[in-house]
Amino acid sequence: MISTQSLTALLLAYVIGSIPSAVWVGKIFYGIDVREYGSGNAGTTNTFRILGKKAGIPVMIIDVFKGWLACYLAHWFSTYNPDSTQFVNFQLSLGIIAIVGHIFPVLAGFRGGKGIATLFGMVLAIHFQAALCCCLIFLVILTISHYVSLSSMLASFAYPMLIIFAFQVPNKSVVLFGVCVAVLVLVTHQKNIERLLKGKENKSYLFKRKITSDNI
Repeated sequence: MISTQSLTALLLAYVIGSIPSAVWVGKIFYGIDVREYGSGNAGTTNTFRILGKKAGIPVMIIDVFKGWLACYLAHWFSTYNPDSTQFVNFQLSLGIIAIVGHIFPVLAGFRGGKGIATLFGMVLAIHFQAALCCCLIFLVILTISHYVSLSSMLASFAYPMLIIFAFQVPNKSVVLFGVCVAVLVLVTHQKNIERLLKGKENKSYLFKRKITSDNI
């Protein structure tokens, strides 16, 4: 039976995940709801696309921090040894609940984002080295392809491979989590995959703005 302490931590994790940074930044500083533009998601990518870097960077940092902070709640609400399997499992539960909160935020009418940035924050908390490797893969693919969705999917697919083969993590829950990460990202990016196959996916440029006839 779940304890009151654990239930409180899970509830807090959901509330943390529900903080709609993209919606609040858009409404407070720009007077718009980013969910009404672009992809319709209240996430980092759509914020960058609609509002630019000045809004996108803070939103990204907050969303990543949400995933990390949710997992860190385990240090405050758990009596398990931080090196134990039970502790890691509790962290996984908290992180997953935070992602659910980001996708279905109670603080924004249950219309959130895809949770990739929050998921990355969770991955940082669970396995820092693997997270950094995935971040590097993401940046390399994004620099080459300019597709955020493709970069996210390939980095997510790489995560369980790194966990299993590169770092050889013995905790089966972490391995299962890695596989679930890849599946979750695949499921949440179905529309992106369709647009990629049709050549209609939007591109993002890290270091320069692409010049098109629409910008002239």
